Amino acid sequence: MPPRFLTLADVTEILNISTAQAYALVRSGDLPAIQIGGRLQWRIESSELESYIARMYEQTRARLEADGGEGVPGGATARPDAGRGAGSTVQEGTAP
Repeated sequence: MPPRFLTLADVTEILNISTAQAYALVRSGDLPAIQIGGRLQWRIESSELESYIARMYEQTRARLEADGGEGVPGGATARPDAGRGAGSTVQEGTAP
């Protein structure tokens, strides 16, 4: 069973971002999190991270549609979970 809560370090690894970027997402409220313990360490619920990722896909999709597909080679859009398991991303029209 996957852990219910993730650390900021977990989030940085999953999203491939810096610690400062993960902290900024939490502090801005874009990525809901809680502080626990005497040292007030941040924890992010796994489902909140998945919701954040889904929102980013939707925002990206909407932006690309508004731009007419500009910014993506060949006008392709990234598709999550394209038969490669959770968390994978494949661009349409590219070989696996």
